[in-house]
Amino acid sequence: MTKPKYTVIAPIYNEIENIPHLYARVCEVMDQTGEAWELILVDDGSKDGSTDALRELGKKDDRVRPVIFARNFGHQIAVSAGMDYARGDAIAIIDADLQDPPEVILELIEKWKEGYDVVYAVRSEREGESWFKLTTAALFYKFIQKITDVDIPLNTGDFRLLDRKVLNVMNSMPERNRFLRGMSSWAGFKQIGVEYKRHARFAGETHYPLKNMIKLALNAITGFSYWPLQMLSKTGVGLVVLSLLLLVLFIILALVGKVDLTFVLATWLTVIFLAGVLLIGMGILGEYMGRIYDEAKGRPLYIVAEAPDKDE
Repeated sequence: MTKPKYTVIAPIYNEIENIPHLYARVCEVMDQTGEAWELILVDDGSKDGSTDALRELGKKDDRVRPVIFARNFGHQIAVSAGMDYARGDAIAIIDADLQDPPEVILELIEKWKEGYDVVYAVRSEREGESWFKLTTAALFYKFIQKITDVDIPLNTGDFRLLDRKVLNVMNSMPERNRFLRGMSSWAGFKQIGVEYKRHARFAGETHYPLKNMIKLALNAITGFSYWPLQMLSKTGVGLVVLSLLLLVLFIILALVGKVDLTFVLATWLTVIFLAGVLLIGMGILGEYMGRIYDEAKGRPLYIVAEAPDKDE
């Protein structure tokens, strides 16, 4: 098979209804490039028949290269596996639910041909998403921009096109708790955005619940910022000063004989508050230490049950 010019990566988790439509639209779009291309579909432990559907596509079309995990490892890991197996000079990342239209890939390619190394898709409109998700997403990205030195563009996801040299840099980054859009921003190089309208999910239900979004947010914060630790230190200093002031006040009131049960109760409430802050601080430290522990174990990022040869 001819070495592909372009690679399209799509993570798959229980997307049996969307796979035929994803395949058809990617084929229609990528054939317009007039260049060799490949589609890497990473099965992330699906249980709805998606795995067999990917195998059949791989047999039918040698441009389709299924990578099948031994179990579910998560969306970011599935995309990372696709990046490991990608052979193209330009690599597009897209979700299988077709919220990100494959047709936009052609616009990303045009910008890449102009000399940009990372072309990220910016959501100008978002269909079918709740007010809660839109609001929390906007607040999260503004928060991330304030607490990190990495410029992560607003209203973007993983839908983007990477030059081979950027992909090589990201593949060399060993962290296990991954936030790919942050990693591509951190890598630098020449970057630009392309606006598009994000559609509602084509079929099925979302497989990215709130707990997964929270985990991704924690990965973003702990992976690209020391702000929680810095705030913990500042809070500690502030509480020490507050406790000293309360101690002085208590001594003065004791000397003048005006210590009553109300003040004692307030003192106990202060102690409970300080204990709560201490536990929160321990939790923040635990998040960072847990990630260090994950890295120290040195386990593989994912386990593949079936996959084509990387150099095939």
